[in-house]
Amino acid sequence: MFKKIATLMMSLVLCSALLVGCGQRKDNNNKKIGLIVSTLNNPFFVDLKAGVEKQAKKLGYDVIVLDSQNDPAKEVSNMEDISVKDVDLVLLNPVDSDSAIASVMIANNLDLPVITVDRVSNGGKVVSHVASDNAEGGKMAADYLIKKLKNKGNIVELQGTAGSSATRDRGAGFEDEIKNSNLKIIAKQSADFDRTKGLSVMENIIQSKGNIDAVFAQNDEMALGALKALQDANMDNVLVVGFDATEDAVTSVKKGEMSATVAQQPVLIGETAVNLANKFLSGEKVNDFVPVQLKLITK
Repeated sequence: MFKKIATLMMSLVLCSALLVGCGQRKDNNNKKIGLIVSTLNNPFFVDLKAGVEKQAKKLGYDVIVLDSQNDPAKEVSNMEDISVKDVDLVLLNPVDSDSAIASVMIANNLDLPVITVDRVSNGGKVVSHVASDNAEGGKMAADYLIKKLKNKGNIVELQGTAGSSATRDRGAGFEDEIKNSNLKIIAKQSADFDRTKGLSVMENIIQSKGNIDAVFAQNDEMALGALKALQDANMDNVLVVGFDATEDAVTSVKKGEMSATVAQQPVLIGETAVNLANKFLSGEKVNDFVPVQLKLITK
């Protein structure tokens, strides 16, 4: 009888040890981050995803990735799906800042922490936001033109979609720096981040403002449109600076057509987001906004 009891006790101790071990392994296996990305049909966001996965692996996190396919409704569905996948936190790259509110509110109602990446949510509670410093990028473009033009000349600024954070911040950074120089912004007009509109807007500006030394476009699509208008008008000496470092723009810079483009670093944005998530989940205080460094690409 004693032998049976002793055997049973040993079995219980062994089972307890196994359960504890299994529990620990489960905790490790459940160390997960969710990534909801606006689209994977864009090299920028593919690189962002790669940065997230690289740093997550380094820190011991699994990553569950869901693609919203540029559809706000799909984004909401993705948030609902990811909330039942035992993730510790969600990195959300919104399709649209307004529609993202619904996704963030779903997470808020479930006490699931959210960090927005690259684009903000205009509502709901988020832990933090990780993105390039658009204002600093505008300043970099201004500093480049001030130097290239030796602090003298006329500038045209092509703006993005009215009301967007990128338009506001890139423009503010650029204009604040230009105010402290002898350069003059002689025309400022929206072309909605669109290449075709950039072309037509620039054509109109050329007709009304002939003396132009440089153009700053708040994204590369508008810059490439403006470049075409300038080439058609035989104004190849005008400097054109864009923003985003798209493949077409970088190629144009290397050919000596566009002068420069401000480059975001999507891999670094992804890595930074994971580092921030890990810091938060470790109980450390995090800032509301974590900017990621930009760089200027020239020939």
